Amino acid sequence: MNIDRIRNFCIIAHIDHGKSTLADRLLQSTQTVSSRDFRDQVLDDMDLERERGITIKASAVTMNYTKDGKDYVLNLIDTPGHVDFSYEVFRSLAACEGAILLVDAAQGVEAQTVANAYLAIEKNLEIIPVLNKIDLQQARPQEVIEEMEKTLGILPKEVLKVSAKTGLGIDELFKAVIERVPPPKGNPQGPLSGLIFDSVYDDYRGVIVYLRIFDGSLRRGDRIHMMKTQRSFEVAEVGVFRPKMTPVEALHTGEVGYLAASIKSIHDVEIGDTVTHEKERASVALPGYQRPLAMVYCGLYPTADTDLVPLRVALEKLSLNDSSFTFEPERSPALGFGFRCGFLGLLHMEIVQERLERESNVSIIQTAPSVTYEIVNKKGEVNTIDNPDHVPDEGEIVEFREPVVAMKLVIPSQYIGAVMAIAEERRGKYVSTEYLSEKRVILTYELPLAEVIFDFYDKLKSATRGYGTMDYTFLGYRPAELVKLDILVGGKKVDALSSIVHEDQAYYKGKKLAKKLREEIPRHLFEVVIQAAIGSRIIARESIRPMRKDVTAKCYGGDITRKRKLLEKQKEGKKRMKSVGSVEIPQEAFLSVLTPNE
Repeated sequence: MNIDRIRNFCIIAHIDHGKSTLADRLLQSTQTVSSRDFRDQVLDDMDLERERGITIKASAVTMNYTKDGKDYVLNLIDTPGHVDFSYEVFRSLAACEGAILLVDAAQGVEAQTVANAYLAIEKNLEIIPVLNKIDLQQARPQEVIEEMEKTLGILPKEVLKVSAKTGLGIDELFKAVIERVPPPKGNPQGPLSGLIFDSVYDDYRGVIVYLRIFDGSLRRGDRIHMMKTQRSFEVAEVGVFRPKMTPVEALHTGEVGYLAASIKSIHDVEIGDTVTHEKERASVALPGYQRPLAMVYCGLYPTADTDLVPLRVALEKLSLNDSSFTFEPERSPALGFGFRCGFLGLLHMEIVQERLERESNVSIIQTAPSVTYEIVNKKGEVNTIDNPDHVPDEGEIVEFREPVVAMKLVIPSQYIGAVMAIAEERRGKYVSTEYLSEKRVILTYELPLAEVIFDFYDKLKSATRGYGTMDYTFLGYRPAELVKLDILVGGKKVDALSSIVHEDQAYYKGKKLAKKLREEIPRHLFEVVIQAAIGSRIIARESIRPMRKDVTAKCYGGDITRKRKLLEKQKEGKKRMKSVGSVEIPQEAFLSVLTPNE
């Protein structure tokens, strides 16, 4: 195929603006998928994606299209819309020359519309603005086009109007892709240079690598070399996605496809690595990707000790397919051996947990999520902390820093007051208000990430009756009045229940945890004291009354001194038991506190 006849593009948009439906229409129009094999959301092949109605993984597909008697190869990548999967969008953009920016004609410009558009602009991609769902009764195309012009600087005459549901305007969209998206650049005769943008593990064929060829060509039987991992393999199969993996003779410059080379170890492949020929190597590796910074951490533990090895294998396979997910072994005094896992957000964490349970059949316990912090000690060293157990003593800390994000909130103007109240309550710092139209605004706030990850999105949706959307970008770490909150049971510190909180919230959080534990820990023969502490200072206390036994029950009448003697003996026994006995905390008590159910 002539390189001038290839077009590589992706679809970017906010959640539920119709990316997957538009991809379905494009596949139907080019007859890439037969009517017998067709189904809605054809590129969303994960059960989770189909159940939730969202795209989790970016999917590539190759289509053939004919215009004016000329045959074109169109490589499309369908991307997710949720902020937690923005790294999938970022990786997809690196394999494309153009992007279809899809906007809902009823909902208008949303938070992720703006974020994804700026990502594409940074990558110097040709943007084709498209207004979708124009067949809806509540569509307001003229207003939304004005929003696009005001927010993104898009000229109204460049906007295409389509309906992904009915197929209206699809032919015009194909013509725009061919005319506006530039063909890929590269040297077909030069040494092979291919960018790995994704990979997946197959039990029979090993690691299958998804790549975009920038220079040269790749054939079956070629000896290839991975420039970062310094590993070499013989290619067993090359192919393209139609949308199923379809073997071809060769992948040429500008094309997107896959290779299988009997790669047995997942550690031999790294997302963003450059593939070249073993003998005639490329002189310089492709730029690749900057590794994403995990924003949210939690512990994953197997419910049974025998599941520890299967859980590790499952995590390794998942990290190959999802490079934004990280994990490392850890041990909890309460839950035993497990893994500390890093995610880009709360939805990402939820999806990973469900994928582990479904795809690997491993039953797991997940602890409450937390964010990373920076601590400056007396030596001037800056340490990153993702686990409260690793926080040094108060006397060693010079400065405590927390992660802060720039939050863009796209909301109807009548809810400005309610949303501002939520942001202020979460220690938000107001930055700006920008009007998209008379009825819609973009509020910008700087917020601590710890205040965002739990239920900020739910509160936003409630306050705006479902019309508010949000997007955030990481700004950095800033000093804050943070403390380590410890929980003591029977005078002994319980490491698994430690947490990092803002000083103003420490009392309320400590009181709540102590109260919860009082309900869960069974009564003992002696009084059990539960305390919340900051360093050596106790800030909250609850106590569990001891079980009582009536030692005077058998004394019928007689001298009162006998009863007093028995009661004193019982009192001494309880005192001795309290000094030598330990409080038994059942696992259910840990789970009720550690599980993110509130």
